[in-house]
Amino acid sequence: MKKKIFDFKLKDFFIDVFKDKVFVVGGTIRDYYLYNSVDVDRDIDLVVLNHTYEEIEEKLRPYGKTNTVGKSFAVVKFTKAGKTFDISLPRKDVKLDPLSNSHKNFIVESGPHISLAEDLKRRDFTCNSIAIRLVDNKIFDPFNGYKAIKEKKIYMTGPETFFDDPLRILRGARFASVHKFSIDEEIYLNAKKINLNELSKERIQEELFRLLLESENPSYGLNEYFKLSVIEKLFPELFALTLTIQDKIFHPEKDEFGNHTVWVHTLNTIDISKELSRQFDLDEERTLALLFAALLHDIGKATTTKWEFKRGRMVVTSLFHDTQGVKIADKFLHNLKIETWKNFPLKRVILNLIKNHHRIFELYRNRENIGFKAISRLVRDLEGNDFLLVLLDFADRQSREIKPLGFKGVDEISQWILNKKEEFNINQDTIKPLIMGRDLLSLGISPGKEMRRYLKELYELQLDGKFKTKENGIEIFKKLISDTKGKCGKDE
Repeated sequence: MKKKIFDFKLKDFFIDVFKDKVFVVGGTIRDYYLYNSVDVDRDIDLVVLNHTYEEIEEKLRPYGKTNTVGKSFAVVKFTKAGKTFDISLPRKDVKLDPLSNSHKNFIVESGPHISLAEDLKRRDFTCNSIAIRLVDNKIFDPFNGYKAIKEKKIYMTGPETFFDDPLRILRGARFASVHKFSIDEEIYLNAKKINLNELSKERIQEELFRLLLESENPSYGLNEYFKLSVIEKLFPELFALTLTIQDKIFHPEKDEFGNHTVWVHTLNTIDISKELSRQFDLDEERTLALLFAALLHDIGKATTTKWEFKRGRMVVTSLFHDTQGVKIADKFLHNLKIETWKNFPLKRVILNLIKNHHRIFELYRNRENIGFKAISRLVRDLEGNDFLLVLLDFADRQSREIKPLGFKGVDEISQWILNKKEEFNINQDTIKPLIMGRDLLSLGISPGKEMRRYLKELYELQLDGKFKTKENGIEIFKKLISDTKGKCGKDE
């Protein structure tokens, strides 16, 4: 292996403290050889040999902040100059029951008596089982991890214990997706036998989130989920899409074997959505909402797809899959404990996007008759996330193209809805209700059912474009009350 000088901030400090006993390990080295640099934003993991936990903590304490919250895992979190490092003793996994493959069937043993080779063996993939000694940049690679990096392939470090933690299957798919690695066939062959039901919803959720956010093309990792039986075992609602056909006239997209399935369409839509999130610089919360909406937008097709004779031939149709899809997606997200994320109403936004994912195209088809009323209600119903719907609608349509990722910006249909919003000056701020309860109180209307009815009626009139100022709204309300009283008087 070619020797490279591995350098990072505070490297010399750790050498001064621990001499030739400190090593950098894990994914940092993998990424260093892949991308020829150290990501200053990622965690750097260090292992210190021939020291007890207390000795490591004692040596670091005078120079920065030490956090021993990870003591049960033999990890000291050390912060200096604004950067936090995980510094651990060498560790190894010890099975409690040699016949059990449960991820709960082992304990982590640590201490100065454990060798560096034993520590590297407990790691998941050979590309992560490499260490570099800081003092002289000597490389320790007992499992041929560098070879795996050169091949861009994921191999198991310890096949006999690899599947003791089923999460490694999901991690393998994510690594493959993020770094464009292929997965060793032995992992595929064994993965189908592994029980994934022991995984907590939180661990599954975190892996899925990271796959979607970190992958340039999330479809790569999701297809690895499919090949590793993860989709079938953990996400049966998505697995049904792999067996649901689409009409090849309306959906010419197909997989390498010529299958026109909803799954293929879904994967295309996700990759387009990810590219849109980059082009329009979406934050992580909205990127995740858009990607989940893309993943689940056609999830209702599995239960609504049928053959129907129309346009002179038998056609594959999926009527009302959007409304049915909301119900299925709601259950899917609930099972993964997805509600809010970083104070963003993730689940609510996803379901709203799925519910309305055909709406923009329907408006465009009837564009000659579309005015303020329809556009204002679209913006109202999307609760400030109508631009995400524009992107989802475009991704859904673009997925049918021969080169689905060959685009820059959105098309004329998307631009039409954006232009209409600008033409009518419609956004979340301009369609806020102009008439409030306090305005009706000043006109003698008491709080209660009647006031709520009036407020709703006035807001609908505002969305119809009947008034654009509070003063005009009050005048309309007064006339409404007058007309109502007049009618009552005639009835009497």
